[in-house]
Amino acid sequence: MKKLISVMTAACMALSFAACTGSDSGSSSDSTASTSGSTSDTTATTEESGAADDTVYTVGICQQMPHEALDSATQGFKDALVEKFGEDGIVFDEQNAQGDSNTCSTIVNGFVSSGYDLIMANGTSALQAAAAGTADIPILGTSVTEYGVALGIDSFTGTVGGNISGTSDLAPLDEQANMLADLCPVDQYPNVGMLYCSAEPNSEYQVEQVTNYLTEKGYTVEDYSFSDSNDLATIATNAASNCDVIYVPTDNTAAANTEIINNICLPAGVPIIAGEQGICSGCGIATLSISYYDLGYATGEMAAKILTGEADISTMPIEYAPEFTKMYNPTNCEELGITVPDDYVAIE
Repeated sequence: MKKLISVMTAACMALSFAACTGSDSGSSSDSTASTSGSTSDTTATTEESGAADDTVYTVGICQQMPHEALDSATQGFKDALVEKFGEDGIVFDEQNAQGDSNTCSTIVNGFVSSGYDLIMANGTSALQAAAAGTADIPILGTSVTEYGVALGIDSFTGTVGGNISGTSDLAPLDEQANMLADLCPVDQYPNVGMLYCSAEPNSEYQVEQVTNYLTEKGYTVEDYSFSDSNDLATIATNAASNCDVIYVPTDNTAAANTEIINNICLPAGVPIIAGEQGICSGCGIATLSISYYDLGYATGEMAAKILTGEADISTMPIEYAPEFTKMYNPTNCEELGITVPDDYVAIE
């Protein structure tokens, strides 16, 4: 009864918060693309590392929505290319779709019309829009979990082919399931809720895989999917009312709305295992995460090879993060009375 009262109180607070914050990041109410910084970053400070033949490359960046992980990947991508070509040798048209897939398409179509040298698609919806928008301009994805799922490729073997390649943010899902079992053992936390956005195919993929691993460990697992952030508070409240622990994958909509989730689940005493550091920092207790900056940087290194002709994108396999770090949220762990092993790194 105490838990139900706590959940209902938290839900009211979360709904009030949602009402105050207005439209969600996945809404198309603001169909105008938002640029990060400026629409075209044409900074021109010569560096010795710039292109020796005075070639200037123009790269379009379509970021699915603003949140910590995607922002870091974009910055890493840009830094890698500036380091390679110098600020005089590279021009970025960096635009943010604010979570709207239609805006992703509008942004990409603009890049194609302008004849850019390369497109970086940050996030699954951005990649899908880019793939639909051009078969000629090289496309590099990043922050995409599973390219076969995102692009509808059956029996994906690791290389997309054509004009598409990129990097994946997939962390070992079996190890994430192991983390949940270690911190929230099945005899104390038997019911697991999967909280994710149904509009994100890579979230569904992660949920399916982790569900299989947890079921094998004896957990009862139930899906709690929301269509966008408008119904997130309601679905999160249902999950917190019926579950002992919640898993949130690398879901962009969840990542952009962690405060709503935290305001419901933390007062209800329900811990969350997160798919990446940004979500964990906002509402989780622990994660097995990667560096999105490093992932973006690796994508930038791939882009440099494509632009200079050193590599053929059609034969470039998807690259994966080489390192994964066990991290925890000290504030939420203390609040919930959860102690993590010594090999976990605190999120600052």
